[in-house]
Amino acid sequence: MYVYVAFDWGEEVDLERARRLAPAEVRALARRPRTPTSFAFKPPPLRFALNPQSVILPPQGSISPVSAAASLFEFGAVSVELVIPLHVSDDDLRVLAGGLSDPATANSLVASAREMLTPLHQKLLPAIERPQWNAELSEEYFVFAFRPGRPLDANELLSERAGWLAGLIRLESQTLSADEQREALRLSLRYGGTDLFVADWAAAALLDEPAVCVETLQTIEFANLQLLEYRHIDDRLDVSLARANGLIQEAARSRLSFIRKQDAPLRVIGELKVEANGLFERTGNVLKLVGDPYLARVYRLLATRFHLREWERSIQRKMDVIESVYRVVSDQNASNRSEFLELVVIGLILLEVLLAIFRH
Repeated sequence: MYVYVAFDWGEEVDLERARRLAPAEVRALARRPRTPTSFAFKPPPLRFALNPQSVILPPQGSISPVSAAASLFEFGAVSVELVIPLHVSDDDLRVLAGGLSDPATANSLVASAREMLTPLHQKLLPAIERPQWNAELSEEYFVFAFRPGRPLDANELLSERAGWLAGLIRLESQTLSADEQREALRLSLRYGGTDLFVADWAAAALLDEPAVCVETLQTIEFANLQLLEYRHIDDRLDVSLARANGLIQEAARSRLSFIRKQDAPLRVIGELKVEANGLFERTGNVLKLVGDPYLARVYRLLATRFHLREWERSIQRKMDVIESVYRVVSDQNASNRSEFLELVVIGLILLEVLLAIFRH
């Protein structure tokens, strides 16, 4: 089982400086022979080895991961990968999957990942711009990986054993209805005659040879990371919108204030707009998967399950609202300046009239 836990560390990371602070390798995107060379991380993330610690997985108890590693991206996000060996029966695996849906178990895994990651975070702090690790912001995803062949045949998994497979990726130990099984297995991919990839919101099942499934796992990890970043951007935009509304009221109250004070709300909203657009663009441009190759279809399947397009539209709508607020405050400032200049002109005319009266 692969466990991916994503965190956000800050605004941006200087990857070159991070490599000097802790030993790391550049993590290029693995690819099948027919995967286009244009599919690549830009810039590629850094991969750091972590010290694996035991994790609690009911009903198995304490299990030590085979490996633990962290992938750090330029836009300030990091993903922890835990590879956990499982030697259990089908029934026990389904019970384990059901246990993963328990918030206490999920929180324990997230806490373990955070504990393994903390020493690395302390080393890399100088390379992180505006560091802020929100302990409440994380995103976890589980991948059950199997070798193809008997008794795990791809065709049988989608037919005779569909109920077991659906329960696995739904993290549900009880038997699902036929409708739920169809919905859980609705999105699946096959590259060859023996492999299979099926994904749902919380977990996925991957039937493939370990040597060739690396690119699929990397795409899963990145999609989970992107979901976290979209949540992060959305939360920040909510805060920004609340601030923007307050700035509109402030600008309205300070109609006749000094011009510098009138410019302050406009400047703050402009900074919010640039910050949101920059973070959104950096997150979306790190990996571009277009066309119909297998890897692009894996990403589109995950994007559908994670509702990434809906997140993108929500973020875009909020950025449009911030843009409209920017225009409103800008118009208010222009109107306030016009009124101020009109009052200055009126004052100068009155002064000139009074001086003319006193002279005569």
